[in-house]
Amino acid sequence: MTTGPFTELDARRLGPVRRYFAAHPRAMDLVVMVLVGLPGAANGFVAGQTRNLALSVVIALAGGAAMAWRRSRPLVVAGVICALGVLSLVTTGGTSGMEAGLGFALYAVTVAYPSRTSWLVAGATAAVLGTAAWLWEMQSPDPTAGQGDVVLTDDRWGTITGTAIFVLLALAIGNAVRNRRQHLAELIERGNALARDRDRQGDLARAAERSRISREMHDVVAHSLTVMISLADGAAAALDRAPDRSRVALSELSATGRTALGDMRRVLGALHDDAPLRPVAGDQDLEGLVERFRTAGLPVRATGLRLVLPEDTGLRLAVYRAVQESLTNVLRHAPGTARVDVTLSAGPGRWTAEISDHGAALPPADRAPADAVGAGQGLIGMRERAALLGGTVEAGPWEHGWRVTVTLPHDELPHDEGER
Repeated sequence: MTTGPFTELDARRLGPVRRYFAAHPRAMDLVVMVLVGLPGAANGFVAGQTRNLALSVVIALAGGAAMAWRRSRPLVVAGVICALGVLSLVTTGGTSGMEAGLGFALYAVTVAYPSRTSWLVAGATAAVLGTAAWLWEMQSPDPTAGQGDVVLTDDRWGTITGTAIFVLLALAIGNAVRNRRQHLAELIERGNALARDRDRQGDLARAAERSRISREMHDVVAHSLTVMISLADGAAAALDRAPDRSRVALSELSATGRTALGDMRRVLGALHDDAPLRPVAGDQDLEGLVERFRTAGLPVRATGLRLVLPEDTGLRLAVYRAVQESLTNVLRHAPGTARVDVTLSAGPGRWTAEISDHGAALPPADRAPADAVGAGQGLIGMRERAALLGGTVEAGPWEHGWRVTVTLPHDELPHDEGER
């Protein structure tokens, strides 16, 4: 099942209201605009401020409108709010609620920028707005004075203190939110990276399994069909002059077909059962394999086939497939060769299988139809098997024909050596 990447909303435990605002940031921006604009517009009426009341309302509404860009342009909005506060103090004698707007703007700056930037902006804007309040804050009537007495109060310290409180709250909350978001982003990225690695590992495993199945299919089909075609051609050619040899060839043809059918069912069973494909269990019969090619018409001279290979199933299968594929290629590409040498040997820390032929002896017109089959997959498969075991495969022409040398590292020494 394919799912989308892990996001911040997946990681945070939010109630329905906070989740809604987290998913709809423009709705939250609208709330902030109202919180800044409306109280600032009503501030003059509540405080009894009468000088340039209309301008105070306009400035308050302009400050609320500026909050719409606090996410995308926080530095600009902080500067605009500070300028509106100074303008309001100069023209109306009050801030029109711009100290609250400055707090919201500085919160956005603190969340979006490093601490050094946010502290510099906060200090500069607070200093400018505080200085303007000290210079132009209008005195208001004292509501506690007796009836008929007009006593003016100094609101400058209240404005400066309120501005400082809003600025410090904005810095504290903004820093906490920014640190939490950074930590959460790191956790989310780490989780998504693990998910990507898991999916990538799954893809690689599937690709490797398909490669193994493809290699097994090639080994089964290419080898078996090539041998069966050669056996059928030989039986047909010897039917009149050597019927006994024809019967032997036909018997071997039947046995090869049954073996290929069993191998094919095993490979296809791995596909249907969705299970990993495993090598053929048990010992690989190299002597039987060589004898089958002799029946198909190859003059094979083998040495070391009775060496007891190590218990490593991968090494046994690699040796078996190397001999099988090499002899199949000789049968396909070098028909009529004078001799094929198969040599299995062991040295210090390694096992070696060498298969060499003496070149084709039949002209192209006389070659079997199987000669046209083949796309180099067998040699690729041999090299892949050897590479998995830390070994190598060398293949190329030599002075008499073609030679394949497979070297596989292993520490177990051979015993029970013999020749055929």
